[in-house]
Amino acid sequence: MDTPSSATATAGAATRPAIPSAQPSAQTLAPTALIDSDHPAVVAFAAAHAVGADDRERAVALVLAVRDGFRYDPYRADLSAHGMTASTVLAQGYGWCVPKATLLAAACRAAGIPARLGFADVRNHLSTERMRSNMETEIFYWHGYTEIWLDGAWRKATPAFNLSLCQKFGLLPLDFNGRDDSVYHPFDASGQRHMEYLTRRGSFDDLPLDAILQDFRLHYPRWLADMAKQQSADFLAEVGQETGAGVANAANPGCAAGRA
Repeated sequence: MDTPSSATATAGAATRPAIPSAQPSAQTLAPTALIDSDHPAVVAFAAAHAVGADDRERAVALVLAVRDGFRYDPYRADLSAHGMTASTVLAQGYGWCVPKATLLAAACRAAGIPARLGFADVRNHLSTERMRSNMETEIFYWHGYTEIWLDGAWRKATPAFNLSLCQKFGLLPLDFNGRDDSVYHPFDASGQRHMEYLTRRGSFDDLPLDAILQDFRLHYPRWLADMAKQQSADFLAEVGQETGAGVANAANPGCAAGRA
């Protein structure tokens, strides 16, 4: 795996916050090096899953396909440009919030639906001991989601956790209907505080990888230093251990209602 310092990203206006507008720009339909919506695998994925009578139904289908079809695994994060590219998530079958949001944006663009990336800093009260130790904070900087242009407005969709992890963490289902924003619930199913949005970083027509890496080096030096060791750990097993649930259920994508 490339080290974070070796990663590169497209520079320029595309990696700065997008200027709010009533209509999507042409850039929200265009491929980039990281949102590679013109990659044959992404085109094929969009063609297979963007099913519906209109853009809203097709977008909902894509959100579910990305959310539930790719395992959430923050332990195997690859912060190189290759590791953060939409087509890489397709090839690997797993990702974490940012690359999964990137894949969703790419799939929407491939289906002719304008899409871009949104980011926020959040406080996450549910994580594994390994994550808490390595990150040394409950704050997740640059939490990623996708913004999709539907019926004259940008709608937020968060395709991070696949269905099975909801049951392991006891999270409320979070579905996307194409009409309302779909972001993390502030409380889990038992009423415990789960996610707090602290800072909205804005919307981006391309993945601002350089800015993300700069903040990760500042806030997560231990995580970056131990990244190779972390990749050999089993996220699903550790989730099961901390929640007292069996790993077998965590590996079964049909075991629970899902959270985006």
